[in-house]
Amino acid sequence: MDIKTLKSAIAQIAEEKGLPFEKVLEDIEAAIAAAYKKEYGKKGQIIKCKFDLETGRLKFWQVKLVVDKSMIYSEEELKKIKETEEKPTKVRFNPERHIMVDEAKKINPEIKPSQELIIPLEPKSDFGRIAAQTAKQVVLQKLKETERETIYEEYKKKEGEIISGILQRIEKNNIYFDIGKTIGILPKKEQIPGEFYRPGQRLKLYVLKVEKTTKGPVIFLSRAYPKFVSKLFELEVPEIAAGQVEIKSIAREPGLRTKIALLSKVEGIDPIGAAVGQRGTRVNAVISELGGEKIDIVEYSDQPEKYIANALSPAKVLEVKIMPKNKALAIVPEDQLSLAIGKDGQNVRLAAKLTGWKIDVRVPEKAKEK
Repeated sequence: MDIKTLKSAIAQIAEEKGLPFEKVLEDIEAAIAAAYKKEYGKKGQIIKCKFDLETGRLKFWQVKLVVDKSMIYSEEELKKIKETEEKPTKVRFNPERHIMVDEAKKINPEIKPSQELIIPLEPKSDFGRIAAQTAKQVVLQKLKETERETIYEEYKKKEGEIISGILQRIEKNNIYFDIGKTIGILPKKEQIPGEFYRPGQRLKLYVLKVEKTTKGPVIFLSRAYPKFVSKLFELEVPEIAAGQVEIKSIAREPGLRTKIALLSKVEGIDPIGAAVGQRGTRVNAVISELGGEKIDIVEYSDQPEKYIANALSPAKVLEVKIMPKNKALAIVPEDQLSLAIGKDGQNVRLAAKLTGWKIDVRVPEKAKEK
């Protein structure tokens, strides 16, 4: 066997599939083991193979689990247990897969129950057509499984992060993005209402969750999730990325308005100034990515009265009174009432989400009655 050519072929497969060289080699070894079992083995056997890339030699061995009487079902127990027992406490003894501890000790005196006994097998290299076909199918299947697993692990680590994607196609309410090694789905409920999408468009996307399915990993994306805005600010504001400014809370109505509360962790850093940037460059970059969504940046405070007053920005608040049952009364000048409440109550609603307080906005006269 031409080892140099084989190494080159494995390296090429690994590069094309984006897989580690060792993993591709493992899949090939599993395929050769399957072919060996097909040609020379028996049903139920566990046969493994090791391919030495330096010499080109193949090593084969059979694996058997060492058991004692307490680990296997007796004939009486087998009659009683159900065929569909989900989590069997013992094993059904199979001479091709199991070996009693007394027999195993004749081969390896140090072995104990629950350990695996390795039985060397005679090396073979001449496989029949059916065995070769089996090997080919196993290689293809193993490579596909490995590729799926690699993609799953890679994107699972990216959950909660922002990635870039190119819009590939729109099917019904779902939008499919090319995100590199696979395709991600942007469902209807995770799209920004009113945002226009077109094929070929490149957008930033939030990795919401990654799920395993029989057809491979499915990556769910979002542009409506509140943390999408947080991550955009992390990208644009170095102070947030470095932990000098902390995002304490965020409230969002996608496509309309977002309120974000910031706290400076370092003395001398203005959290609002850092997020806005020189001439608004930083916040404008986030607004542009969100298609013009309005963003209110407010300063967080441990004092509920001050925090609630800040959250009602851009309205000016005269006073905030803390009431029982997590309620707060915000008193505003009469000319600020509509601004504090916002269109359809949006401003006060987002302020309530941001702070976690139920906020009632009143003018001074009405506040006295309250």
